[in-house]
Amino acid sequence: MSLDVRRLLLLAQVARQGSITGAAAALTYTPSAVSQQISRLEAEAGQPLLDRHARGITLTEAGEALVTHAERIDRELRAARTELDELAGLRAGSLRIGTFPTVAASFLPLAVREFRGRYPAVALAVHSARNAGLIELLDSREVELSLLWDYEWRRLSEPGLEVTHLLDDPTTLVVSKAHRLAGRGSTTFAELAGEQWIVRDDHPVAEVLTRSCHAAGFEPSIAYRAHDYQEAQAMAAVGLGVVLAPRLALAGLRDDVTTVALGSSAPVRRILLGRASHHRPTPAAAALRQVFLETAAALRDAGDELDRLVRRAALP
Repeated sequence: MSLDVRRLLLLAQVARQGSITGAAAALTYTPSAVSQQISRLEAEAGQPLLDRHARGITLTEAGEALVTHAERIDRELRAARTELDELAGLRAGSLRIGTFPTVAASFLPLAVREFRGRYPAVALAVHSARNAGLIELLDSREVELSLLWDYEWRRLSEPGLEVTHLLDDPTTLVVSKAHRLAGRGSTTFAELAGEQWIVRDDHPVAEVLTRSCHAAGFEPSIAYRAHDYQEAQAMAAVGLGVVLAPRLALAGLRDDVTTVALGSSAPVRRILLGRASHHRPTPAAAALRQVFLETAAALRDAGDELDRLVRRAALP
C-alpha cells in the first residue's frame, strides 16, 4: 500500500512537537484526529511508528526512517512553493516569444525594453520566422506568444489560435529625395502608373504591390528585386525606382530617401499578438501581453516619431 504524503508530514510534525497534543495544537487539529491519521499511516506502513507511553511518545526505528523522508519531502514542497511564488511574482523564470523581422526591428524593441525594465529577472528568448513557422511554434509551445500579421484579403484564422489586434501598419511609399514626389504629403497609386518599382523578392509586400497596382488599373514595372528593405532603400536612393513598404519596416530610414503617404489607398497590415488558445498563459506571458498592448497604444500616439522611439529603445 502506498504512503499518504499528508500523513507523512503529520508524522514529522508529531516528531517536531514531541507529542500528538503538541502537533494537534500547532496544526489546529484535535488530538483524536491526529491520532487517527497516525494509526492509518501505521496501517499503510505495516508496522508501528510511535511508541506510546506515560511520558509521551517516541519514534520507532520505522518511524525515524519515515520522518527522515518526510522532512525531505517537506523541504522539497516548500522549495516548490517558493519557486512558484517567484514565477507568479515575475521574480524568476523565462519566456519564449516569436516575431518576424520588420517588427523585430521596430515595435518589438520598445516592448522588450519596457518588459525588462519592469521584470529584469525574467529571461526572454526570441525566435524570428515567417507567419507559418510562428504558428507552428505556438502550437508546439516552443513559444508562448508571437507577433503575427495579416492583410484584409487574407485574415489570419487558424483553429486553436487566439489573436489580439495590436495596431495597424499602413503601407507607405519610399522615394529618393530627388524624386518628383519628394516633399509631397501624399500620393495615390493612380499617380504612380509610370514608375519603376523596387520590390522585396519572395516577400508578402510583392503581393501588396501587385494587388494595389491592379486595383489602380496598371501592371507594376519591376526594376529591382531586393532581399531586404535596406537594399531596397539604397536602390531607391540612386533613383532606380520607388519602394512600397510597411511603415514599421522603415524604422531605419536612410537620410537620402523620404516617405510619401498613400492615404486611404494604402493597404494596411494588421500587427497581431497570437497565442495557442488551448494553453493557459503563464504569469510572464500575461505580463508581456499587457506590455505589448501598452506599447502599441503608445506607438499609435507617436505618429511620425517611430524612429526616435526605436533609437531610444536601443540605448543601454
